[in-house]
Amino acid sequence: MKKLFVDTNIVIDLLSRREPFYEEATVLFSLADKKQIELSVSALTIANTSYVLLKQINSAKTKSILRKLRMIVKVLALDDKIIGLALNDEKFPDFEDGLQYFTALENAQDLFLTRNLRDFKNSRLPIMTAKQFIETI
Repeated sequence: MKKLFVDTNIVIDLLSRREPFYEEATVLFSLADKKQIELSVSALTIANTSYVLLKQINSAKTKSILRKLRMIVKVLALDDKIIGLALNDEKFPDFEDGLQYFTALENAQDLFLTRNLRDFKNSRLPIMTAKQFIETI
């Protein structure tokens, strides 16, 4: 089964129903729910998504949504090694992008899904948008 790392923006597209990206995020997470693909996110994605959702809904609802998300995705740890890699890599000037990328790389993900392809142009992993991935199925 393909192991796909999902960047925070796609998770927020799904959970905040952000248009015009909501539909492709829904298809992607539906495939994971049906066990056709394995989706992973970093622990940072859970924190960042909580921050965004708390601006829209209350804490109890946010936690409920994140509990459901955890049933569909695998949450990958963010550790000292990943932080060091992100801090010392000049190819990722955006620290958060580096954290996401190195979390995916260190956890042997097959593909990195994001809406910000240009931010990951130096990636050693294949990079696609959710829409591009869905079109390959």
